Amino acid sequence: MTALTIRGLTKRFGAVQALAGIDLDVPEQGITAILGPSGCGKTTLLRLIAGFASPDAGTIAFGASVVAGPGTAVPPQKRHIGYVPQEGALFPHLSVADNITFGLPRAMRRSGHRLAELLDLVELDHATARRHPHELSGGQQQRVALARALAPRPSIVLLDEPFSSLDASLRLSTGQAVAQALDAAGATGILVTHDQDEALSLAHQVAVMREGRLVQVGAPGTVYGTPADPDVARFVGAAILLPAVVDGERATCALGTLATRPGAVQGRAHVLIRPEQIGILPDDASSGGVPAVAGAVSYFGHDATVELAVQPDRTRVTARVMGTRAPDPGTTVRLSVSGPVIVFPVDGS
Repeated sequence: MTALTIRGLTKRFGAVQALAGIDLDVPEQGITAILGPSGCGKTTLLRLIAGFASPDAGTIAFGASVVAGPGTAVPPQKRHIGYVPQEGALFPHLSVADNITFGLPRAMRRSGHRLAELLDLVELDHATARRHPHELSGGQQQRVALARALAPRPSIVLLDEPFSSLDASLRLSTGQAVAQALDAAGATGILVTHDQDEALSLAHQVAVMREGRLVQVGAPGTVYGTPADPDVARFVGAAILLPAVVDGERATCALGTLATRPGAVQGRAHVLIRPEQIGILPDDASSGGVPAVAGAVSYFGHDATVELAVQPDRTRVTARVMGTRAPDPGTTVRLSVSGPVIVFPVDGS
Protein backbone atom coordinates (compact mmCIF):
# COMPACT_ATOMS: atom_id res chain seq x y z
CA MET A 1 0.00 0.00 0.00
CA THR A 2 1.00 3.63 -0.51
CA ALA A 3 1.56 5.74 2.60
CA LEU A 4 2.01 9.01 0.70
CA THR A 5 1.04 10.10 -2.80
CA ILE A 6 2.25 13.39 -4.30
CA ARG A 7 1.04 14.63 -7.68
CA GLY A 8 2.06 17.75 -9.61
CA LEU A 9 3.45 19.55 -6.55
CA THR A 10 4.80 23.03 -7.26
CA LYS A 11 6.05 25.80 -5.01
CA ARG A 12 7.49 29.19 -5.82
CA PHE A 13 9.25 31.77 -3.65
CA GLY A 14 9.11 34.97 -5.66
CA ALA A 15 11.10 34.37 -8.84
CA VAL A 16 12.56 31.12 -7.52
CA GLN A 17 10.85 27.87 -8.59
CA ALA A 18 11.55 25.64 -5.57
CA LEU A 19 9.45 22.68 -6.78
CA ALA A 20 8.39 22.09 -10.37
CA GLY A 21 5.74 19.39 -10.69
CA ILE A 22 6.82 16.70 -8.20
CA ASP A 23 5.22 13.24 -8.52
CA LEU A 24 6.15 10.70 -5.85
CA ASP A 25 4.69 7.51 -4.36
CA VAL A 26 6.00 6.52 -0.92
CA PRO A 27 5.18 2.92 0.03
CA GLU A 28 4.01 2.00 3.53
CA GLN A 29 6.75 1.17 6.02
CA GLY A 30 10.41 1.36 5.15
CA ILE A 31 12.38 4.54 4.40
CA THR A 32 12.28 6.73 1.31
CA ALA A 33 15.28 9.05 0.99
CA ILE A 34 14.95 12.39 -0.79
CA LEU A 35 18.51 12.89 -2.02
CA GLY A 36 19.91 16.03 -3.58
CA PRO A 37 22.40 18.90 -3.27
CA SER A 38 21.74 22.01 -1.21
CA GLY A 39 19.13 24.27 -2.80
CA CYS A 40 17.46 21.58 -4.91
CA GLY A 41 14.11 21.85 -3.07
CA LYS A 42 14.18 18.77 -0.84
CA THR A 43 13.57 20.64 2.44
CA THR A 44 10.75 22.61 0.80
CA LEU A 45 9.18 19.29 -0.21
CA LEU A 46 9.45 18.03 3.37
CA ARG A 47 7.87 21.22 4.74
CA LEU A 48 4.93 20.86 2.36
CA ILE A 49 4.42 17.24 3.43
CA ALA A 50 4.53 18.34 7.08
CA GLY A 51 2.04 21.15 6.48
CA PHE A 52 4.43 23.94 7.48
CA ALA A 53 3.78 25.54 4.08
CA SER A 54 1.15 25.19 1.34
CA PRO A 55 1.81 24.22 -2.30
CA ASP A 56 0.99 26.56 -5.16
CA ALA A 57 -0.44 23.60 -7.11
CA GLY A 58 -0.69 19.83 -6.85
CA THR A 59 -1.89 17.46 -4.14
CA ILE A 60 -0.53 15.53 -1.16
CA ALA A 61 -2.44 12.51 0.13
CA PHE A 62 -1.77 10.31 3.16
CA GLY A 63 -3.29 7.01 2.10
CA ALA A 64 -6.67 7.90 0.66
CA SER A 65 -6.94 11.24 2.51
CA VAL A 66 -5.89 14.42 0.70
CA VAL A 67 -4.17 16.77 3.15
CA ALA A 68 -3.08 19.48 0.69
CA GLY A 69 -4.53 20.55 -2.62
CA PRO A 70 -7.06 22.90 -4.18
CA GLY A 71 -9.38 23.97 -1.35
CA THR A 72 -7.71 21.62 1.17
CA ALA A 73 -5.06 22.46 3.76
CA VAL A 74 -5.03 20.12 6.75
CA PRO A 75 -2.92 21.74 9.54
CA PRO A 76 0.28 20.00 10.71
CA GLN A 77 -1.14 18.91 14.08
CA LYS A 78 -3.92 16.98 12.35
CA ARG A 79 -1.72 15.13 9.83
CA HIS A 80 -0.58 12.51 12.35
CA ILE A 81 3.10 12.74 11.42
CA GLY A 82 6.33 12.80 13.40
CA TYR A 83 9.11 15.27 12.64
CA VAL A 84 12.82 15.04 13.46
CA PRO A 85 14.72 18.25 12.58
CA GLN A 86 18.46 18.54 11.89
CA GLU A 87 19.65 19.29 15.41
CA GLY A 88 16.95 17.34 17.25
CA ALA A 89 15.50 20.57 18.74
CA LEU A 90 15.15 19.07 22.23
CA PHE A 91 13.94 21.27 25.07
CA PRO A 92 17.14 21.97 27.07
CA HIS A 93 15.31 22.57 30.38
CA LEU A 94 13.40 19.27 30.26
CA SER A 95 14.65 15.79 31.10
CA VAL A 96 14.87 13.10 28.44
CA ALA A 97 11.67 11.57 29.81
CA ASP A 98 9.79 14.87 29.58
CA ASN A 99 11.15 15.55 26.09
CA ILE A 100 9.99 12.16 24.80
CA THR A 101 6.52 12.31 26.37
CA PHE A 102 5.95 16.02 25.73
CA GLY A 103 3.13 15.50 23.23
CA LEU A 104 1.37 12.65 25.03
CA PRO A 105 -1.77 12.88 27.17
CA ARG A 106 -1.09 13.43 30.87
CA ALA A 107 -2.30 9.98 31.93
CA MET A 108 0.04 8.29 29.46
CA ARG A 109 2.96 10.42 30.64
CA ARG A 110 2.33 9.44 34.27
CA SER A 111 2.06 5.71 33.63
CA GLY A 112 5.58 5.47 32.22
CA HIS A 113 4.74 2.47 30.04
CA ARG A 114 5.00 4.33 26.75
CA LEU A 115 8.28 5.98 27.85
CA ALA A 116 9.81 2.58 28.60
CA GLU A 117 8.64 1.24 25.22
CA LEU A 118 10.19 4.17 23.39
CA LEU A 119 13.52 3.98 25.22
CA ASP A 120 13.74 0.32 24.27
CA LEU A 121 12.70 1.11 20.71
CA VAL A 122 15.55 3.59 20.16
CA GLU A 123 18.00 1.50 22.21
CA LEU A 124 18.58 3.95 25.07
CA ASP A 125 19.26 2.83 28.63
CA HIS A 126 16.32 3.60 30.93
CA ALA A 127 18.64 5.55 33.23
CA THR A 128 18.97 8.08 30.40
CA ALA A 129 15.42 9.24 31.11
CA ARG A 130 16.58 11.28 34.11
CA ARG A 131 19.29 13.15 32.22
CA HIS A 132 19.06 16.40 30.27
CA PRO A 133 19.98 16.96 26.60
CA HIS A 134 23.32 18.62 27.37
CA GLU A 135 24.39 15.46 29.20
CA LEU A 136 23.95 13.30 26.10
CA SER A 137 26.09 12.62 23.05
CA GLY A 138 24.94 13.82 19.65
CA GLY A 139 23.80 10.34 18.70
CA GLN A 140 21.82 9.94 21.91
CA GLN A 141 20.15 13.30 21.35
CA GLN A 142 19.00 12.21 17.88
CA ARG A 143 17.58 8.99 19.32
CA VAL A 144 15.65 11.02 21.90
CA ALA A 145 14.32 13.25 19.10
CA LEU A 146 13.19 10.15 17.20
CA ALA A 147 11.55 8.69 20.31
CA ARG A 148 9.63 11.95 20.78
CA ALA A 149 8.51 11.85 17.14
CA LEU A 150 7.36 8.22 17.52
CA ALA A 151 5.62 8.76 20.88
CA PRO A 152 2.11 9.50 19.48
CA ARG A 153 2.43 6.53 17.05
CA PRO A 154 2.48 8.52 13.77
CA SER A 155 2.08 6.68 10.51
CA ILE A 156 4.78 8.82 8.82
CA VAL A 157 8.00 10.23 10.30
CA LEU A 158 9.84 13.04 8.50
CA LEU A 159 13.59 13.28 9.08
CA ASP A 160 15.30 16.49 7.94
CA GLU A 161 19.03 15.70 7.60
CA PRO A 162 19.02 14.36 11.19
CA PHE A 163 22.59 13.02 11.13
CA SER A 164 24.39 15.91 9.43
CA SER A 165 26.01 17.20 12.65
CA LEU A 166 27.37 13.79 13.72
CA ASP A 167 30.82 12.43 12.94
CA ALA A 168 31.12 9.65 10.36
CA SER A 169 31.14 6.61 12.67
CA LEU A 170 28.36 7.96 14.88
CA ARG A 171 26.31 8.88 11.79
CA LEU A 172 26.39 5.27 10.61
CA SER A 173 25.43 3.67 13.93
CA THR A 174 22.74 6.26 14.68
CA GLY A 175 21.29 5.92 11.18
CA GLN A 176 21.08 2.16 11.54
CA ALA A 177 19.41 2.49 14.96
CA VAL A 178 16.87 4.95 13.55
CA ALA A 179 16.08 2.64 10.63
CA GLN A 180 15.58 -0.31 13.01
CA ALA A 181 13.35 1.76 15.30
CA LEU A 182 11.15 2.92 12.40
CA ASP A 183 10.83 -0.67 11.21
CA ALA A 184 9.95 -1.93 14.70
CA ALA A 185 7.35 0.83 15.07
CA GLY A 186 5.81 0.00 11.68
CA ALA A 187 6.23 3.64 10.62
CA THR A 188 7.06 5.05 7.20
CA GLY A 189 10.18 7.22 7.17
CA ILE A 190 10.94 10.04 4.73
CA LEU A 191 14.57 11.05 5.04
CA VAL A 192 15.91 14.25 3.49
CA THR A 193 19.67 14.12 2.95
CA HIS A 194 22.50 15.28 0.71
CA ASP A 195 24.66 12.32 1.80
CA GLN A 196 24.72 9.62 -0.89
CA ASP A 197 26.07 6.91 1.45
CA GLU A 198 23.35 7.65 3.98
CA ALA A 199 20.59 7.44 1.38
CA LEU A 200 21.88 4.29 -0.30
CA SER A 201 22.57 2.41 2.95
CA LEU A 202 19.44 3.31 4.94
CA ALA A 203 16.62 3.74 2.41
CA HIS A 204 14.44 1.21 0.64
CA GLN A 205 13.64 3.81 -2.04
CA VAL A 206 15.77 6.74 -3.20
CA ALA A 207 14.31 9.81 -4.93
CA VAL A 208 17.03 11.98 -6.50
CA MET A 209 16.19 15.69 -6.76
CA ARG A 210 17.76 18.32 -8.99
CA GLU A 211 16.60 21.92 -9.44
CA GLY A 212 13.13 21.32 -8.00
CA ARG A 213 12.44 18.12 -9.93
CA LEU A 214 12.72 14.41 -9.24
CA VAL A 215 15.07 13.02 -11.86
CA GLN A 216 15.06 9.38 -10.71
CA VAL A 217 13.16 7.28 -8.17
CA GLY A 218 14.03 3.68 -7.46
CA ALA A 219 15.64 1.13 -5.18
CA PRO A 220 19.17 2.08 -4.02
CA GLY A 221 20.76 -0.61 -6.19
CA THR A 222 18.87 0.61 -9.24
CA VAL A 223 19.76 4.27 -8.75
CA TYR A 224 23.44 3.43 -8.24
CA GLY A 225 23.68 0.66 -10.82
CA THR A 226 21.48 2.21 -13.52
CA PRO A 227 21.53 6.00 -13.07
CA ALA A 228 19.13 7.99 -15.23
CA ASP A 229 21.81 10.34 -16.58
CA PRO A 230 25.48 11.26 -16.06
CA ASP A 231 24.66 13.86 -13.37
CA VAL A 232 22.82 11.26 -11.28
CA ALA A 233 25.74 8.88 -11.82
CA ARG A 234 28.20 11.46 -10.48
CA PHE A 235 25.99 12.44 -7.56
CA VAL A 236 25.27 8.98 -6.13
CA GLY A 237 28.88 7.79 -6.29
CA ALA A 238 32.28 8.11 -7.88
CA ALA A 239 31.87 7.95 -11.66
CA ILE A 240 34.31 7.65 -14.54
CA LEU A 241 32.86 8.84 -17.86
CA LEU A 242 34.97 8.12 -20.92
CA PRO A 243 34.39 8.84 -24.63
CA ALA A 244 33.69 5.61 -26.50
CA VAL A 245 32.46 4.11 -29.74
CA VAL A 246 29.74 1.48 -29.32
CA ASP A 247 29.25 -1.32 -31.83
CA GLY A 248 26.67 -3.93 -30.92
CA GLU A 249 27.22 -4.88 -27.28
CA ARG A 250 30.87 -3.73 -27.15
CA ALA A 251 32.27 -0.28 -26.40
CA THR A 252 35.83 0.75 -27.28
CA CYS A 253 37.40 3.40 -25.04
CA ALA A 254 40.70 4.22 -23.32
CA LEU A 255 40.28 1.16 -21.07
CA GLY A 256 39.94 -1.21 -24.01
CA THR A 257 36.93 -2.95 -25.52
CA LEU A 258 34.27 -3.42 -22.86
CA ALA A 259 30.96 -5.23 -22.65
CA THR A 260 27.86 -3.01 -22.58
CA ARG A 261 24.38 -3.67 -21.32
CA PRO A 262 21.81 -4.79 -23.91
CA GLY A 263 20.08 -2.00 -25.82
CA ALA A 264 22.97 0.46 -25.59
CA VAL A 265 23.01 3.43 -27.94
CA GLN A 266 25.30 2.87 -30.94
CA GLY A 267 28.15 4.94 -32.31
CA ARG A 268 29.79 7.80 -30.41
CA ALA A 269 28.86 7.80 -26.74
CA HIS A 270 30.16 8.02 -23.18
CA VAL A 271 30.59 4.96 -20.98
CA LEU A 272 30.10 4.98 -17.20
CA ILE A 273 32.55 2.94 -15.16
CA ARG A 274 32.55 2.76 -11.37
CA PRO A 275 35.99 2.72 -9.64
CA GLU A 276 35.26 -0.67 -8.08
CA GLN A 277 34.88 -2.16 -11.58
CA ILE A 278 38.53 -1.47 -12.38
CA GLY A 279 40.95 -4.24 -11.50
CA ILE A 280 44.68 -3.60 -11.11
CA LEU A 281 46.89 -6.38 -12.50
CA PRO A 282 50.65 -6.97 -12.62
CA ASP A 283 52.44 -5.47 -15.61
CA ASP A 284 53.09 -8.49 -17.79
CA ALA A 285 51.72 -9.62 -21.12
CA SER A 286 49.80 -12.54 -19.59
CA SER A 287 47.74 -10.17 -17.44
CA GLY A 288 45.94 -8.65 -20.40
CA GLY A 289 44.28 -5.31 -19.87
CA VAL A 290 45.69 -1.91 -20.77
CA PRO A 291 48.89 -0.39 -19.32
CA ALA A 292 48.71 2.46 -16.80
CA VAL A 293 50.95 4.24 -14.30
CA ALA A 294 49.81 4.44 -10.69
CA GLY A 295 49.62 7.87 -9.10
CA ALA A 296 48.36 9.07 -5.73
CA VAL A 297 46.91 6.47 -3.37
CA SER A 298 44.26 7.46 -0.79
CA TYR A 299 44.13 4.83 1.95
CA PHE A 300 40.92 4.28 3.94
CA GLY A 301 41.89 1.15 5.85
CA HIS A 302 39.45 -1.36 4.38
CA ASP A 303 40.07 -0.08 0.87
CA ALA A 304 41.97 2.52 -1.11
CA THR A 305 41.51 4.64 -4.20
CA VAL A 306 44.29 4.80 -6.76
CA GLU A 307 44.70 7.54 -9.34
CA LEU A 308 45.92 6.07 -12.62
CA ALA A 309 47.19 7.45 -15.95
CA VAL A 310 46.16 5.11 -18.76
CA GLN A 311 48.85 4.78 -21.43
CA PRO A 312 49.69 6.05 -23.96
CA ASP A 313 47.46 9.15 -23.83
CA ARG A 314 47.47 9.42 -19.99
CA THR A 315 43.69 9.36 -19.59
CA ARG A 316 42.97 9.78 -15.88
CA VAL A 317 40.86 7.17 -14.07
CA THR A 318 40.39 6.12 -10.45
CA ALA A 319 40.24 2.54 -9.18
CA ARG A 320 38.99 1.33 -5.80
CA VAL A 321 40.84 -1.72 -4.47
CA MET A 322 41.50 -3.52 -1.18
CA GLY A 323 43.81 -1.43 0.97
CA THR A 324 46.45 -4.16 1.01
CA ARG A 325 46.52 -4.36 -2.81
CA ALA A 326 47.17 -0.74 -3.70
CA PRO A 327 50.26 -0.33 -5.94
CA ASP A 328 53.05 2.08 -5.08
CA PRO A 329 52.90 5.43 -6.90
CA GLY A 330 54.91 5.34 -10.12
CA THR A 331 54.37 1.59 -10.62
CA THR A 332 53.37 0.45 -14.10
CA VAL A 333 50.33 -1.85 -13.93
CA ARG A 334 47.60 -3.16 -16.19
CA LEU A 335 43.91 -2.40 -15.86
CA SER A 336 40.88 -4.57 -16.54
CA VAL A 337 37.18 -3.75 -16.23
CA SER A 338 34.71 -6.23 -14.76
CA GLY A 339 31.05 -6.36 -15.68
CA PRO A 340 29.16 -4.47 -18.37
CA VAL A 341 29.35 -0.69 -18.55
CA ILE A 342 26.49 1.79 -18.89
CA VAL A 343 26.33 3.85 -22.08
CA PHE A 344 25.07 7.44 -22.35
CA PRO A 345 24.59 9.35 -25.62
CA VAL A 346 27.13 12.09 -26.22
CA ASP A 347 24.54 14.74 -25.28
CA GLY A 348 24.23 13.11 -21.81
CA SER A 349 20.54 12.28 -22.07
